[in-house]
Amino acid sequence: MTDPIADLLIRIKNALWARHTELEVPYSRLKHSLADILVAEGYLEKVSIDKTGQFPVLHLVLKYIGRIPAVNDVKRLSKPGRRVYAPANKIPQSLGGYGITILSTNQGLLTQREARKRNVGGELLCQVW
Repeated sequence: MTDPIADLLIRIKNALWARHTELEVPYSRLKHSLADILVAEGYLEKVSIDKTGQFPVLHLVLKYIGRIPAVNDVKRLSKPGRRVYAPANKIPQSLGGYGITILSTNQGLLTQREARKRNVGGELLCQVW
């Protein structure tokens, strides 16, 4: 069984360290929502869906600050074999607030800041910094 979220995060990390400017990954709504959050938080430049082939593909434009990748590292918190959940008041911060923690809630994918504001907890997906 593969983990599509971990696959997306590691593909982004590997492409950034290989100095690629663009990346294509198989499309899913969850990956699209996760990529939208990364764009909103400033870790990716742009996300688009390419439906010209047999299967839809998520097209990501990677972001660099000067020559340094915007994403330094990623950490997958909840895995298929071990799910991790947290209530709104116990959502961990990434690097003391410098990074973001992304949660899957009943209101969709949210960052830790937005989840605390809405007072919802959920499954801790990953941390990005």
